[in-house]
Amino acid sequence: MENNKYGASQIQVLEGLEAVRKRPGMYIGNTNKVGLHHMIWEILDNSVDEALAGFCDEISIFITDENEIIIKDNGRGIPVDIHPKTKKTTLETIFTVLHAGGKFDESTYKVSGGLHGVGASVVNALSLYVEAMISRDGKIYQQKFYDGGTKATEIKEIGISDSNGSIIRFKPDPEIFKETTEFDFKIIQNKIRQLAFLNKKLKLNLYDQRNDKFLTYVFEDGIKDYIKEINSGKEKVHDEIFYVSNNLNDIEVEISIQYNETYDENVFSFCNNIFTSEGGSHEEGFKTALLKSINSYTNDLKNFKGNKFTWDDLKEGIVSVISIKHRDPLYEGQTKAKLSNLDAKESVAEILNEGFKEFLLKNPNDAKKIIEKILISQKARKAAQRAREDTRRKSAIDNFSLPGKLADCESKNIDECELYLVEGDSAGGSAKTGRNRKTQAILSLRGKVLNVEKVKQSKVFDNNEIQSIIAAVGVGVKNDINLKKLRYGKIIIMTDADVDGAHIRVLLLTFFYRYMKDLILNGNVYIAQPPLYKIDAGKNNVDYAYNDLELEQLKESKYNELKYTIQRYKGLGEMDPIQLWETTMDPERRTMIQIKVEDAFLANEVFSSLMGENVDLRKQFITENAQFVENIDI
Repeated sequence: MENNKYGASQIQVLEGLEAVRKRPGMYIGNTNKVGLHHMIWEILDNSVDEALAGFCDEISIFITDENEIIIKDNGRGIPVDIHPKTKKTTLETIFTVLHAGGKFDESTYKVSGGLHGVGASVVNALSLYVEAMISRDGKIYQQKFYDGGTKATEIKEIGISDSNGSIIRFKPDPEIFKETTEFDFKIIQNKIRQLAFLNKKLKLNLYDQRNDKFLTYVFEDGIKDYIKEINSGKEKVHDEIFYVSNNLNDIEVEISIQYNETYDENVFSFCNNIFTSEGGSHEEGFKTALLKSINSYTNDLKNFKGNKFTWDDLKEGIVSVISIKHRDPLYEGQTKAKLSNLDAKESVAEILNEGFKEFLLKNPNDAKKIIEKILISQKARKAAQRAREDTRRKSAIDNFSLPGKLADCESKNIDECELYLVEGDSAGGSAKTGRNRKTQAILSLRGKVLNVEKVKQSKVFDNNEIQSIIAAVGVGVKNDINLKKLRYGKIIIMTDADVDGAHIRVLLLTFFYRYMKDLILNGNVYIAQPPLYKIDAGKNNVDYAYNDLELEQLKESKYNELKYTIQRYKGLGEMDPIQLWETTMDPERRTMIQIKVEDAFLANEVFSSLMGENVDLRKQFITENAQFVENIDI
């Protein structure tokens, strides 16, 4: 491509920049921690789009001591000539006019993650100040904005340069981001790591000047390297990682696959670097083609005549990344979670079908191992289906009796009904006595719940505690889930505030993530926060502390001149029903954590590392992430 094709005429203006500060949530989702970091992604996407277009191979992100963000790339540099429609410089147009950008012109960007062209202007509108420094055509230009997009300076030439690129500096406005303006190194790290995997050979650097931290990601094999990382520490079914990359119908398709010996399905799909968490047409094409190619291959084998596999047979233990680049992606809804382009389905299916058949023929030993894994999965599926049907027959959704250990609530309104999963009979007894019987149900669990990460599905459904949870919740599991049959709006995990309690929480969360993920995505799963200490000075001077820091603060602020006693709770069972109600179950006073999954890759990594077979990987994960833990509850 020629550099002169990216100029003022390629920047199309759709509408002005208004109401962004009044309704920021419409543009960045919200104004909490997630929305704050979305500001980075808006600018970062522009740099990555330069990489997709073939003009950029290195991007650097700086978090300054002043909690500013600087994003630098070596792309073509934002155009600085006068725009024919706005009569302003193109740089000023991009930063002050909503829906102004090169994303609408196919000669500039064939594919783009930032489809709407609102990124730079929205960041400008929501920042205390923005500074743009552009290197282009041998010169360096600078322009500044302040107070939500007001022009502070005209564009000016400040030097010469022998390279091209853009440097954007901004500081979010605390009047907009009232909850926090503090950037989280780990969140940014996870984002650029994912982008590096999806854009092979693109170098991404992250510098945190607040504590002098630096890291770099660059992957020569892209998504193939991602498969290696996801499967690190797991027993692989086959050594050779399948990879195919091709272009069909002007759609670039990359797919990588490797099976491991676990029982989970991990298929991650992307379009133009955007994670499509709900899949869509490209994922449908992937599943159809993989099933077709494997059935075609086994049909030619003597022992497989007439034995047709289903996707449920293929999915157990699969790890796959699907990444496509589409010039005109269509999504269902505003979240870009599900792709709907039919041509994406056709392109993915054709490329994978041909590629995987060739892979099986060229790697007969790996093909044999994959087919053996699928055969075992087929047998397990049929056994699990029988177990599920048995569980379903015993469950509430078929009007059979609820678990005997369940003390149900009186209300049938799921919006107010809560199910507490309580560790142990002693704590369960206190909870049953202290609860609000109208809206709160109690299910006591005996001992530690089964670690579903390590066992086959058939064993999961044979477990009494798991059966009780499935029956009480009422929605079914995995592909059979029906949220309309949910019996409780909140499912609350309530365990001791010690290490054993934390372990049980993780075991339960692993079960919900692997077997009832829709409940987490729907916001139905919570963690109760019982206190760790009771501080008592008599005469109604009683307080509860939920951690060591709160205890010290209470001792210094309220009890520094009083004689007091401190009781450390070893478990929920040590609290009487009134204490348990006041501290942990009363909706007016309790503290709970709602479980959310914002990054499926990261969630998968956490559960695999914490609950999988590899002890060394678990130790490594805990060591590397201990510095980021602010609360033991995930």
